[in-house]
Amino acid sequence: MNKTVAEIEDEIVESFELFDDQMDKYEHIIDLGKKLPPLDEQFKTDDFMVKGCQSKVWLRATKQGDRIVFEADSNTAITKGIVALLVSVYTNQTAETILNSPLTFIDRIDLRTHLSSQRSNGLTAMLQKMKAYAAMLA
Repeated sequence: MNKTVAEIEDEIVESFELFDDQMDKYEHIIDLGKKLPPLDEQFKTDDFMVKGCQSKVWLRATKQGDRIVFEADSNTAITKGIVALLVSVYTNQTAETILNSPLTFIDRIDLRTHLSSQRSNGLTAMLQKMKAYAAMLA
């Protein structure tokens, strides 16, 4: 049984509650990025690039049954960790769920507060691209 977006978000929030220090949170995000399976080189093209990120971020979505599976990669550690968080929440969800989920964990772990405005814009761009894929694959 697939976990709901809310269940996954709660798990993310719990994992971040273990860290008091902002640098420890960054290390955790970087570790999450290291665990993200690498994206096949054939998908590291402009077609899969997330526009609006200062780092290079590639995002791919495929439909498996009624679920959408996301794959992603980035050329920087912190951005790869951020996209890994988003992939962990949205992969194996239905298009409808992705389109209608507000993603509360971002505010609950204070993610945007500690990102540069460029990275925050990149986070928004990643979310928009994921929702665009969901709309296209719905």
